[in-house]
Amino acid sequence: MSYYILWGSIGVIFLILEMFTPGLFFLNFSISAFICAILALSIKALTMTNLIIFFCVLSVILIFTLRPMLIKRGNNQTKEQSGIEAKYVGQIAKVVENVDKEKGAISIYDERWQARNIEEGVIEAGCQVEIVGYESIVMKVKKV
Repeated sequence: MSYYILWGSIGVIFLILEMFTPGLFFLNFSISAFICAILALSIKALTMTNLIIFFCVLSVILIFTLRPMLIKRGNNQTKEQSGIEAKYVGQIAKVVENVDKEKGAISIYDERWQARNIEEGVIEAGCQVEIVGYESIVMKVKKV
């Protein structure tokens, strides 16, 4: 029987599953299945039992070696800032209405934004603050 067609089909199924799920989990099974298909095509003496054992062992090895490397590489890629983060975070703004943990307002680029102090206390109107983050339309600030 031509086991390589079966293993190739299994590899495609796992590849499709990987496209619809996060985490790079099914990719390991897909790679293992494709390698089993190549082995089944090139070595005719392999039985289905041998291929299943090889598939299981190779899958476990890939889960513990390849997956962590791919996840680490994905996390190390630099994320480019866009939108509010690129324009406002890290900038200095002027307080136009006293800012505390519950209310307040700042002005930056001639725009008025709601603001909240991330530190204890009240920041008086007229002071300068640094924008350290945002949540929806509210800027998180700290006194400079």
